[in-house]
Amino acid sequence: MDPKNSEALVDKTKERYWSPVDVYVGGAEHAVLHLLYSRFWHKVLYDIGVVSTKEPFKCVINQGIILGEVQYMACKDSDGNFVDADSVGVFEEHRQERIPEENVMKYGDSFVLKDNPDIRLIARAHKMSKSRGNVVNPDDVVFEYGADSLRLYEMFMGPLRDSKAWNTGGIDGVHRFLGRVWRLIVGSPLPDGTFRDGTVAIDDKPSLEQLCCLHKCIVKVTEEIEGTRFNTGISAMMEFINAAYKWDKLPRSAIKPFVLLLSPYAPHMAEELWFRLGHSNSLASEPFPKADPAYLKESTVVLPVQINGKTRGTIKVEEECTEEDAFKLASIDQKLSKYLDGRAVRKRIYVPGKILNVILEPQIAKVGSRFGKSFYDCSGSGYGLASIAAARRSIDHKIRISPGFGHSFPHPLNPSPFPEMTLPRPDDSCHHSSLLGETRV
Repeated sequence: MDPKNSEALVDKTKERYWSPVDVYVGGAEHAVLHLLYSRFWHKVLYDIGVVSTKEPFKCVINQGIILGEVQYMACKDSDGNFVDADSVGVFEEHRQERIPEENVMKYGDSFVLKDNPDIRLIARAHKMSKSRGNVVNPDDVVFEYGADSLRLYEMFMGPLRDSKAWNTGGIDGVHRFLGRVWRLIVGSPLPDGTFRDGTVAIDDKPSLEQLCCLHKCIVKVTEEIEGTRFNTGISAMMEFINAAYKWDKLPRSAIKPFVLLLSPYAPHMAEELWFRLGHSNSLASEPFPKADPAYLKESTVVLPVQINGKTRGTIKVEEECTEEDAFKLASIDQKLSKYLDGRAVRKRIYVPGKILNVILEPQIAKVGSRFGKSFYDCSGSGYGLASIAAARRSIDHKIRISPGFGHSFPHPLNPSPFPEMTLPRPDDSCHHSSLLGETRV
């Protein structure tokens, strides 16, 4: 903090400016040899008035360990035959044999032999050690894939605080992602395998869609970096690149902030792209991008659609969508159209951005006859007595209400030959009755 001060251990102003440390990152094995000692001496300095804070660190993060690659072990009995790992008892005599990964397949939550799926294996990742022979030399990875790919893969493996198993094959995915970023900005390689100077970015003004996509990426990556969730921040950048490949043009003002977002993850490639975009100074001195709230607002909303009070599906509509436009979209929706085709609409209830409820006219179907009278089933109407009365006035026949739904009460229209009727619940479908020969409608 103040190494050239000959009068005091540290100047009070400088001590208050520099301390305490914002973030301390260390593994669990450092809890005694470093973390405990640093806290002990800091408290001594606090007691004698040298430092102004009781604790040396504001935040402590214990990062997980990168384990060796998963090893698959098969159990063998005394005769040398493979046996299921779950069937081996604790005290049973058996030996284990390592199985190459190409001879293993995943079956449910377990791993089994490809040649004999009945043999379950022991899958376990151990801490890297020379004795186990599972040490991965980072120099070899850098030589084959580059330092940026190694750095990006380590952050993409999972949450910082979790222990993860190394998988060399997983580097291919992030290496391809960096290749896609390079080709998007620089362009495809020339016939001789080299790349052109500069980039394919142009100075046109970005569209609203491009700005919305960019600023959503900015806010997501920023939040994930602050929360040390680097893997999900990388996922957000992958989504941005997927969207950018669909653009007709690549505005320079939309791609520069993305390069700055990429720089903490892949600094070497980001620096090269920054110079190709026309800058002479390092991006390390550039401010980190900030999201504009004006571009974070969703222009479309998911609107639930109800038919006779029951939610039957959803449609995507513009935020300012009118009732008529929302109903047209619902009518052509594959899932909703089957409920609306050929049906008369009695009423529509529309709350912009919230819900569309379509009330249909009741369906009255002739379902049988008895005592020389025709019977009609209104149980699919969902309108109760009002629909029944309307149907009674329109047809001079007795109305049969399907039993088994709702509550029974005296029939208000024709008390005989059915002294009681059952009012169906709204939108209950007609059912089969062997007595009256009713059919589902």
